[in-house]
Amino acid sequence: MSGSESRTPSVFTVTAPPHIRSKTTVNRLMWAVVIALIPAFAGSIFFFGWHALSLVLLSVASAVGFDALSQKLFGRKITITDGSAVITGILLAFNLPPGVPWWLPVVGSAFAVIVVKQFFGGLGHNFVNPALAARAFLMVSWPGIMTAKWISPRFGTLSGFDAVTTATPLGVLKHADEIVGAGGDPAAIVTQVQSWPVIKNLFLGNVGGCLGETSALLLLIGAVFLIATRVIDWRIPVGYIGTVIFLTLILPGQKANFATYMLFHILSGGLMLGAFFMATDYVTSPVTTKGRWVFAVGCGILTVLIRLWGGYPEGVSYSILLMNVATPAIDRFTKPRLFGKIRKVKQ
Repeated sequence: MSGSESRTPSVFTVTAPPHIRSKTTVNRLMWAVVIALIPAFAGSIFFFGWHALSLVLLSVASAVGFDALSQKLFGRKITITDGSAVITGILLAFNLPPGVPWWLPVVGSAFAVIVVKQFFGGLGHNFVNPALAARAFLMVSWPGIMTAKWISPRFGTLSGFDAVTTATPLGVLKHADEIVGAGGDPAAIVTQVQSWPVIKNLFLGNVGGCLGETSALLLLIGAVFLIATRVIDWRIPVGYIGTVIFLTLILPGQKANFATYMLFHILSGGLMLGAFFMATDYVTSPVTTKGRWVFAVGCGILTVLIRLWGGYPEGVSYSILLMNVATPAIDRFTKPRLFGKIRKVKQ
């Protein structure tokens, strides 16, 4: 027997699956999203002042505190350092009008973390987005506060143009015939709200709206970071925004100009915030590729239908929540075909 043949064979380490490992962890993903939200956070302070800072900090501190308290009471491991509660707090604050009282984000955080997240088992078990569910809860409980506490940005007006100052851009378009301004002519108001100066203000964030949704530019900066680092899948935001573009162009509406009307719907309201930061939530969105397209298109359809014919000027929050509920069914009917599986032949 040769020397090479007499050597002791290599020892192989056998472990349980999965055998393909990644350095990606829940903590890294969550804190990456927090980093991506920093530009919009800074923008909210710039446009709406220090009250915006206090609302975000209160919302985050409350979310983290309620997360730790509920985990302690339920006998679970305290995982507040994973960043999930921080994201919930930021996103909840971003969905609030800038002028709400200090206690509103505290109550909203309690509902989001305790009821929506921990009552269903904690991170990974909630069936809807906690921040959006809390926003819906606050809207139902205190509609007067949630629909009236708007603040004009530092260098602009609520609507984005001087003739009308009493409604956010989506509100102006929704209720143009009820607004007295621009000579009292609804058609003139529609034309102005879809003008290029207003589109510019919508892109930069110099308009009224919820705390973190007004600046499409700052949200896009964070979105590019998340897509480039593969934290989120590009299919959901592209499918969502693409559906809104398609439907706003083919469906009847108050169109002064096709290009500006389409851009108005993309840049106004919470579409950018919802498409990139809430519809892409790992827990409440489909895991299959086809399912993500279905989810995105469903969000887009519901958003446009609510905006055009619903009772609210905005439809992003409710659209995502409704599609969250449909996610298990979407995953079930879009799961990939299993190769090698033997089909039972009917006798």
